[in-house]
Amino acid sequence: MKFNLCAKTVLMVDRYLERITDAIDRLIERRALNSFYVGLSGGSENSITSVADYIINLSERKVKLINLKILIDMALEACPILSAQILIERYMDNEKSFDIAKRHNLSERTYFRRLNEALEHFSVEMSKLGFSEKRLFDYISSEKWIMEVYNRLISAKSDDSVQIDENRLGKLVAG
Repeated sequence: MKFNLCAKTVLMVDRYLERITDAIDRLIERRALNSFYVGLSGGSENSITSVADYIINLSERKVKLINLKILIDMALEACPILSAQILIERYMDNEKSFDIAKRHNLSERTYFRRLNEALEHFSVEMSKLGFSEKRLFDYISSEKWIMEVYNRLISAKSDDSVQIDENRLGKLVAG
C-alpha cells in the first residue's frame, strides 16, 4: 500500500517536474547574477563559497527531478497500454474516474480494479528499474513539495480529494 502511495505521488507530481526544473534554472541564474553585489551587502550570504554551495545544491535537485521524470516515463512505457493510459488520465491529466471509465467502456467497479492493477504494474516496473518501495521513498523524501503531496495522499480518503496548490508550490520549491 505504501508503495502505491509513492507511485501515486510521483505520478501526480509528474506534470510539475518540467516547470520546477525551469524554476530552479531561474533561481540559479538570479543567485549567480546577484552574487556580483558581494561587496555591497557586507554579508556572508553572497560569499563565493555560499553562492557556489547554493548553485550546486539546486543543480543536484534539478538532476534528481529530471531523473525522476525519466524514471516515470520509462516505467509507463513498460506498462501495458491500457494501464499506462489509465494512470496518465487519472494522475497526470487529473481526469475524473467516471469520465475515464466511460471513455474506456468500463463499469466504475471494473475501472477501479484496472486502476489498482495499473498501479501494481507501474510499481513492478519501477522495481525493475531499481526503485523499490524504500529506494523510491528515499529518493523523493528530500523534496518538501513532493512529500507534501505524499502526506496528503496518506491522510486523504480518496485520490480525488488531493489537489496540488500551484501557488504554494513555488514557495515550497524555493525553500
